[in-house]
Amino acid sequence: MEHFAGHLEEIFLTVEENFGRREQHLEQHYNDVLQTLSQRYDERSAGLEEEKKGKLESLYSQLFACGQAMDASKELIEMAQEIHRSQDKRVFLKAVMSAIKRIEEFAKDEIDLTLATNLEFNTPLADLSDVKTMMDSINVIPAPSAPVINPQILNSATQTSLRVCWSLFSDDTVEYYELYYRPVLEDTPVDSTSAHVNKVKVKETHCTVTDLLPNAQYELWVTATNTTGISPASEKALYMTVPSPPVIKQSECSSCPEAALIRWESGNTNPVDSYTVEFREMGTDSTQTGVTESIVAVPNCQSLIQLQAGRRYLISVRAVNIGGPSNRSEDITVSTTGTFFHLLEDTAHPSLSVSADGFTIFNGDEELPISAMALDDNTFTRCVAVLGDLIPVRGRHYWEIEVDEATEFRIGVAYEDTERNSYLGANNTSWCMRHILTPSRHKYEFLHGGWSPDLRITVNPERIGVALDYQRGTLAFFNVELEQHLHTFQCHFQHYVLPCFALDNPGALTVHNGIEAPEYAFI
Repeated sequence: MEHFAGHLEEIFLTVEENFGRREQHLEQHYNDVLQTLSQRYDERSAGLEEEKKGKLESLYSQLFACGQAMDASKELIEMAQEIHRSQDKRVFLKAVMSAIKRIEEFAKDEIDLTLATNLEFNTPLADLSDVKTMMDSINVIPAPSAPVINPQILNSATQTSLRVCWSLFSDDTVEYYELYYRPVLEDTPVDSTSAHVNKVKVKETHCTVTDLLPNAQYELWVTATNTTGISPASEKALYMTVPSPPVIKQSECSSCPEAALIRWESGNTNPVDSYTVEFREMGTDSTQTGVTESIVAVPNCQSLIQLQAGRRYLISVRAVNIGGPSNRSEDITVSTTGTFFHLLEDTAHPSLSVSADGFTIFNGDEELPISAMALDDNTFTRCVAVLGDLIPVRGRHYWEIEVDEATEFRIGVAYEDTERNSYLGANNTSWCMRHILTPSRHKYEFLHGGWSPDLRITVNPERIGVALDYQRGTLAFFNVELEQHLHTFQCHFQHYVLPCFALDNPGALTVHNGIEAPEYAFI
């Protein structure tokens, strides 16, 4: 409504401006017509004056000649009458011959007694075709003024289309519009003419352009055409199509009873403005319940979502730019029954292999020489170990480990930057439970900084529970089958820790997570 009201105000002012422009245009046309008519009047009036002058001069000359002829005739008549009245025959004969000669000479010049000029004036039809053209042009509509293309508004685009609107801030008559558009490529300047220009012809002041690229910027401009001509082009405007849906990386998502950490890939070549994470609770029968909640303006490709414990959620992500949000990504299901994480394969020692589901690790019989290993700074080099991607939430976390009786292992937690060329538990950045096979018994150590309390476990645990409590600063180990407490580290974790697992001899170790912590784990 505000946009429309502003548009009306601009139209109101423009009507006043256009009235003045049209009034000036009309006055100029009529002044030109009047000037042309006045010039034609002066030309015709001067012609008539010249024609009148010529006629009068011709008539005057003829009148003067007639007067002279009449005077000469009168003189000859009087002379002849005088000779005729003479009584003296000698005088008569003497004068009559000369008189006859004079009369004969006079008679030789025949007097023209017809009018020397036409009394009617020559009045040819005036050629006023140019005046008619000028008069007709008064009613010809002017070519349109340049349209004004509107800025892009939110939700005016899809992945492959743009809805473009423009205004003609005048009362100009328009027969049709032509909308031009072309993509703005990263390596092509906005004012470059090298990109292919497309054109759409429409009669309305809006148009939907289709068959476009997702999350791409387009330059658009428009012209207006009527029977008189084409308007100047509008100012160029930049529009963007909405992005493609992101792709959630399910193998990199983790959760706990309080929250979920969702990671995704953009799915777009060009950067987007932000992301929106949407989540909705699922009922026990896998139906959706309640409303969809959203976290908006997420700046990067991950988000930590606060959730309620013991629930199941459907989570999706949208990418957002100025054109609007993309379609939703494919949903993933997140359970907040317990702590859920994946193993970080990029930290795994080269001798370790990880199962297809990502929860079992194997240490083969062959030992690879260190020189033959493709190592990086994040890979364990001495301890045959791997880290887990625990959600960074300072709450309670619980998971379980299942391992063969004949396998020597180390399980626990470590800081993300724990030394990769050291054994777990041998430094101050890791805490672990170690199983060692001796000729006489199964030996267990609980190591931190290379030191372990003197403890003896009489029953060999086949499934071990690990309970991490940030608030209390504890890391506890349990024999799950017997619900037996084995040992608890009392510590103050300065940073977030990650689960760690190592196999000191050939064997297999399976991680069970996403399970509800037993009541005894956090007593």
